[in-house]
Amino acid sequence: MKIKELRQNSEEDLRKKKDELRKELIKLNAQVATGTTPKSPGQIKDIKKTVARIETVLQNKEKKQ
Repeated sequence: MKIKELRQNSEEDLRKKKDELRKELIKLNAQVATGTTPKSPGQIKDIKKTVARIETVLQNKEKKQ
């Protein structure tokens, strides 16, 4: 997701999306730990970046209030 898209969402939506992505990241890390390769090798990196973007947007929204 792009940062512009994230800024348009509400804080509640961002928190839900972050939780979903973290759960998906846990599943992918478990696959890697058991030796199974994920569908897309770069998927873990993309999820981590998206979570970081969401956290940044949430911090910016909290500072504005």
